[in-house]
Amino acid sequence: MNKVLRAGLIGCGNISKIYLENGKKFPTYEIVACADLDIERAQKSAEEYNIARACTTEELLADPTIDLVINLTIPSAHAKVALAALASGKHVYGEKPLSVSREDGQKILELAKQKQLYIGNAPDTFLGGGIQTCRKLIDDGWIGESISATAFMMNRGHEHWHPDPAFYYQEGGGPMFDMGPYYITALVSLLGPIERVTGSTRVTFPERKITSQPKFGEKIQVNTPTQINGVIDFQSGAIASIITSFDTLHHRLPNIEIYGTEGSLVVPDPNTFGGGVLVRRSEQTEWTEVPLTHGFTGNSRGLGVADLAFAIYHGTKARASGDLAYHVLDVMHGFHDSSKNGRHYQLLSSCEQPEALPVGINEGNFMDKLQGNFVAGGSKQ
Repeated sequence: MNKVLRAGLIGCGNISKIYLENGKKFPTYEIVACADLDIERAQKSAEEYNIARACTTEELLADPTIDLVINLTIPSAHAKVALAALASGKHVYGEKPLSVSREDGQKILELAKQKQLYIGNAPDTFLGGGIQTCRKLIDDGWIGESISATAFMMNRGHEHWHPDPAFYYQEGGGPMFDMGPYYITALVSLLGPIERVTGSTRVTFPERKITSQPKFGEKIQVNTPTQINGVIDFQSGAIASIITSFDTLHHRLPNIEIYGTEGSLVVPDPNTFGGGVLVRRSEQTEWTEVPLTHGFTGNSRGLGVADLAFAIYHGTKARASGDLAYHVLDVMHGFHDSSKNGRHYQLLSSCEQPEALPVGINEGNFMDKLQGNFVAGGSKQ
């Protein structure tokens, strides 16, 4: 018998819709309340997704029946809300990044440890069928020892489509903090923790014009780098090249590729849960598409929350953990620090490589697979 954790969601913006929709699909937690600075928006979300009640953030945090807070606020508010939730005795799962600053990230982890509470954090896309299939191929030796990797996230920026894009160009935003978590988390899940990074950054356009509605024509002052080129040295010895950019009009580069002693692997877009996986071993003349070994190939945001809830109940380690999120945060800052200071940045943080999900896991057998993995010796926290 598995306990169903009662969750409260804070922040009813764009990303909340998929969490509210998917929250009904997972057996380990139930969203029972939602809150927002705009109470009318919270009420609208509660009505649309049949959530028991809408309330203020203060009311949600004061509710002793809520076990877990899903923190979907904007990045600059992540730390404040997470710390308040922990102080009220609740576990926290947050959107990426963990916080804007390393200092706030450390405060979150320290308070969680002090309170004996769990921290989980997006992205959870690395738990989808695409990247979990890649993880199995690497673990099973299909490409031999991983030597190097490439990762590219390049587009022209969000002011062309997002209804309120200004925060993407402030501290805690930019392509590295917006999309970097997907790429770096995927790389850590596949290749393990990172030892050192080197970066070069620039602000290409100090001012940008919004061409989307409803703020068409408004100007944005850019206060964070929009072009970041970096090198990653993993503890395993593998080396990766990464570019994150809001300054690229067109390109033909892949999302992620990994190159090993026995072959190469094409990893799908880490901002998705599925996608095609291609492998080509040393003796092969063509790439082969590999059938996905895991489910959760659609938009499964909330999968990390479900895994966290299982971990809380059973005392195991969450895969999309706070330690992983802080390590990713440290890496992202490291690129900026390296560029600013003109030298490598040696990571002060580390984390365990997240445990792979059981082969064949999907919505229909989620609990059975996790329970089987737990009984077979799943790692303890």
